Amino acid sequence: MQLDWQKNPLIPAIAQDAETNEVLMLAYMDEEAYNLTLESGFAHYFSRSKQRIWKKGESSGHTQEIRDILLDCDADTVILKIKQNGVACHTGRKSCFFTSVVQDKIILDKEVDTDAIYGVVDTLYHTILERKNADESQKSWTKKLLNDKVLMLSKIREEADEVCVAIDEESDEQVIYESADLLYHTLVGLGYREISPDRVKQELARRFGMSGIKEKESRKK
Repeated sequence: MQLDWQKNPLIPAIAQDAETNEVLMLAYMDEEAYNLTLESGFAHYFSRSKQRIWKKGESSGHTQEIRDILLDCDADTVILKIKQNGVACHTGRKSCFFTSVVQDKIILDKEVDTDAIYGVVDTLYHTILERKNADESQKSWTKKLLNDKVLMLSKIREEADEVCVAIDEESDEQVIYESADLLYHTLVGLGYREISPDRVKQELARRFGMSGIKEKESRKK
């Protein structure tokens, strides 16, 4: 049985621990990601938020070694039987499925501090997405901005103007402070549109004639 990529250009891929059968995460594959997975023996996916192929663990080192690949009866979903190196979830938990609806609580603790791995921008962006999906009873400034587009846009304009004033008239420290405010509010705007900051990095790399892979390699030096 073969996958019909013309019919299903993007298929769900479930990562399952080959020994315990625990479901660790769900992602998506296009044909290129699927072929890279087969060729390399490591899980590759297509990120809908980043709009690119990514190798699991490319930033964290928490790779997934393929032990087997199973197709469902309609050949439009795959299960990857894997050996998980490190943790599967970007939050530092073993599995991405760590919130119990019935118990209304988080049931898995973090095993790894991922802040240093992914960098403050990516960590902050994912935190913004968590606030976006949080229950309405959980009040926060981020949640308020996400629920009020007019307020959010006005704050981005306000912070951009304050950066300009700081650059023109104020100290280096104030420029840094105001720039941090602008970056945060811009990330909230990206979160509102669910546009990963990785796509901004890709655009910057494109403008400077550098491939995404070379850009990533350059940051490791």
